[in-house]
Amino acid sequence: MSGEDKANNKVEEFGGKAKEALGNATGDKDLQAAGEKDQTKSNLKQAGEKVKDAFK
Repeated sequence: MSGEDKANNKVEEFGGKAKEALGNATGDKDLQAAGEKDQTKSNLKQAGEKVKDAFK
């Protein structure tokens, strides 16, 4: 996993956390769900990259 990919995944994860927190604070369930989706997507990308790295 390249350093740039790792950084992009972390940015996406933190952005998702921010969306989720804002959605929780404002009662916006759609924003909350979007934040959770972003975090999940980022975590799956990170896991996939770790598997690839393990086989190198």
